[in-house]
Amino acid sequence: MTLLLEAQNLILDPSGAVYWTEKEALFIADAHLGKVNHFRKNGIAVPPLSQYNFYKKMAQLLQRYKVKTIYFLGDLFHSEKNNAWNDFEAWVKEQTSDLVLISGNHDIIPRFYFTKIGVRVEASLVVEPFYLSHFPSTSSHFNFCGHLHPGVRLHGKGLQRLKVPCFFHKPKQMILPAFGVFTGVHLLRPSATDKVYALSAQNVIPIPLK
Repeated sequence: MTLLLEAQNLILDPSGAVYWTEKEALFIADAHLGKVNHFRKNGIAVPPLSQYNFYKKMAQLLQRYKVKTIYFLGDLFHSEKNNAWNDFEAWVKEQTSDLVLISGNHDIIPRFYFTKIGVRVEASLVVEPFYLSHFPSTSSHFNFCGHLHPGVRLHGKGLQRLKVPCFFHKPKQMILPAFGVFTGVHLLRPSATDKVYALSAQNVIPIPLK
């Protein structure tokens, strides 16, 4: 799905990423790398191969779009360094795109580890005409952000209910769904001025609001 925002073309991808056509840039929020390792270290049985879901999704995105810059909108890593860092460092070495991390509340790995491997780190960033942050922010610029892991609950005619991740579009803001696995969703209640775009395996679906 393509939206025109601030006279720019933004593609909402079913992966949960946003592609900015004019700048050939990707926005990705809340990957939470290392969370699978963190769970397993603490005795929570999750499939070990799911830690590679990030790299599978990134490979598909980089094949689908021409990408000069990847902006990670916070919570790239879930916690402290673990074995997932080695996989990420190896992946970074293979990239030709510029990599920028907007720090999130989970990004507790010291900045120098990222800068050492070529990832630029910022607290927030203005890339005209947009303001990039981890936390939803009020700004004179249109804000792309993450943090909330937005989702909506869909209701069917037969009283079915389904909770799905979504892009949550406010008049001056787009909150991205979490890109990572085992991140959960936080149900948001849209107002009359909001728009919701739900994710399915293959599509981004605009949800009519009552």
